[in-house]
Amino acid sequence: MGKRRGGRELLRGLTKRHKRHLRDFGEEHPFYDPVLLLLLLHLCFPFQSDSSDKSSAESDSETEVEQVSVYHKLLATLKTSPESESEEEDDESESEEDGDSEPEMGSEGSEETGEVDGGEDDKNDVPGQEEGITATETTEQTVGQEEADGADASCDPSPGVIEEFTDVKHESEFSLETNFMEEESGDCNADKRDSNSSQAFSEDPFKQHMDRELEEKDVEKMCTVPKTSSQSKWPALGLLTFSSTLEKCKTLKADKEVDVKQLYLHKPLETTWPKVNKQFLSSVNKPSDPFFTPLQRELFCIMNTYQDLFYPERNALTNGEEIRNAYCLHALNHVLKANAQVLSNNAKRRDQKPGTDNDDYRDQGLTRPKVLMIVPFRECALRIVHVFINLLEVNEKKKIDVSNKKRFKGEFGFDPEEKPPNLKRPEDYEAVFAGNIDDHFRIGVAILQKSMRLYAPFYSSDIIIASPLGMRTIIGAEGEKKRDFDFLSSVEMLIIDQADIYLMQNWEHVLHLMKHINLLPLDSHGVDFSRVRMLNLNNWSKYYRQTLLFSALQHPQINSVFNKHCFNYTGQVAVRNVPLSGSIGRVVVQLPHVFRRLEAENLTSVIDTRFQFFINKVLPEYRDAIMSHTLIYVPSYFDYVRLRNYFKKEQLNFTHICEYTKKAGICRARRFFLNGEKQFLLFTERFHFYKRYTIKGIRNLIFYELPTYCHFYSEICNMMKATDSAADATWTCTVLYSKYDAQKLAAVVGVDRTAQMLQSKKNVHLFVTGEN
Repeated sequence: MGKRRGGRELLRGLTKRHKRHLRDFGEEHPFYDPVLLLLLLHLCFPFQSDSSDKSSAESDSETEVEQVSVYHKLLATLKTSPESESEEEDDESESEEDGDSEPEMGSEGSEETGEVDGGEDDKNDVPGQEEGITATETTEQTVGQEEADGADASCDPSPGVIEEFTDVKHESEFSLETNFMEEESGDCNADKRDSNSSQAFSEDPFKQHMDRELEEKDVEKMCTVPKTSSQSKWPALGLLTFSSTLEKCKTLKADKEVDVKQLYLHKPLETTWPKVNKQFLSSVNKPSDPFFTPLQRELFCIMNTYQDLFYPERNALTNGEEIRNAYCLHALNHVLKANAQVLSNNAKRRDQKPGTDNDDYRDQGLTRPKVLMIVPFRECALRIVHVFINLLEVNEKKKIDVSNKKRFKGEFGFDPEEKPPNLKRPEDYEAVFAGNIDDHFRIGVAILQKSMRLYAPFYSSDIIIASPLGMRTIIGAEGEKKRDFDFLSSVEMLIIDQADIYLMQNWEHVLHLMKHINLLPLDSHGVDFSRVRMLNLNNWSKYYRQTLLFSALQHPQINSVFNKHCFNYTGQVAVRNVPLSGSIGRVVVQLPHVFRRLEAENLTSVIDTRFQFFINKVLPEYRDAIMSHTLIYVPSYFDYVRLRNYFKKEQLNFTHICEYTKKAGICRARRFFLNGEKQFLLFTERFHFYKRYTIKGIRNLIFYELPTYCHFYSEICNMMKATDSAADATWTCTVLYSKYDAQKLAAVVGVDRTAQMLQSKKNVHLFVTGEN
């Protein structure tokens, strides 16, 4: 083990970091001891030596197992990209002596050590803590799971030290490279099928999808040949469009009943899924089908084929939670199967003779994260993690160990007392903005055996749950020093839930993410290339990635992501139901609706054409004092700024409200508009989405562009009923549209009227709504 220095001479020559490793392990860290480092390399890469032949076989096997277990713990504390010793000493002294100082962003602190922290940039992150823990922390965390859960910022073992869940014990427990398959947790049926079958592919959809090896001609075909498509109608989903490039498009049929054995669920999920999904089955399903609702059954049937899926009819009030349960089941099933394959191959490699070279164990990607889940708010991440925990807990006696659970509840939970009292909003608003609605977060989740680790570093995580803003801040922009997106290189499943909300946040973050997913990593990150699949080495990961996209509406930008950034070789499935009746039918006030068509040469010229059409033909009709109390609804913030500048230049009597307006400015603008002191009110769609205030005093309404959400049209129109009834005769509503607004127009007036309006040569179409 190398010659030891003793007593005070050893302590004087060591830094604080060395002393901590000496106190924890009883010896120096192997990174700083050349003799230990050589022995560690010998253990990781065994070879025949003269000394090993002298000892007996039994004694060799016993000592090897003992040494590997000890040194793997030491190996877990090695940094992937070590810095100079002097810098480490400075960082260590700052973190220990200045424990009360305000730390920087946690993601930046983790990037300095060569890892990406899966936690949020919060005050609980202390730079330098990923490299080890004190003896007091190790002792407290080995007592039991309750103390492990409490090992966070709320339960500090010592003043000034905020504990990060990166201790050696759990690092080794959640490492895929150093663990082996347990008999109880393995997918025994899958192993039997693999051993007894002589076919090239297993019947398991996971094996079929991941084990197929594409050829150069297949990839070239997918890049050049257009897709073939076919349509089919299912009972719950409706009209489906199947598209594929490699093979003739296969139209799936909806199963009326699902046999769980045919789904090839991992062993614990077959038992836990009916219990977790019970709340949605009680009033919907028959006793003969105790597993899925009709919607879940058809969605999971498509998910399990590993085809891309776009479902644009997600509703937070009706089917949002059952959809979340379905894709959580699919994602967790994928991760458990992938990890079980790695752990099973670990045992086979351990038992094989030294020196044998076998290429049959390619079961990993270039980095560990397999599933990326994009959700808008922390509350969504909280519910996803709860579904994962419930799916992994077979019963009350066999509870899984969840690390950092207390910290997670504190940061992602929500105190009901924080909600403002007497706040009345529509039901769909309450459903979307329930719980913690912070939109800047990211968290890594590692799942292994019967344990789950929250706040795992990204390169040690199986699942990453994040918001678009959380991913954008860590991916960074070109030219920034601190940026990282290597952990996205081997993502096998991308789930984007509630995509419509990102249109109200910042859609550029989604596009930025799609540009950096499944790229070759810039660093190896300690990967064993003998275990990496050839598809990852060939940079073909994007052709194997399954994308599940859920939205509340059809939108050109969402369709563009699904069509241009999804390359799954198995094909795509999109739900394409057309709205038969539009939201205009839900307008309860008697109101004439005038739809004015503008002609644009192409899609890029629509913005300028709409602005010129508005200021030259529409606005002059409303400048008269008779047309007071005019609200102009503007969906795009850029259009809003352009109109606001024009109104200021022309010195028009107006006020404005946007999502950035402070509360005092909102109250002042609403009062001026209600009292008639301001003739025009510029009103952004994002403000309405986040606030849902009722604007009183509207007599004339102009939709500068059709709303993104179709029900906003009827909501804004129905605000007129709060106006004095004496002015009913002067109510007007004008809508601007072009042929490129076909989807939005169909959602408002219905598909039949849309077809008539687009085919007609008339520029003005009038509809009258109201109570009969």
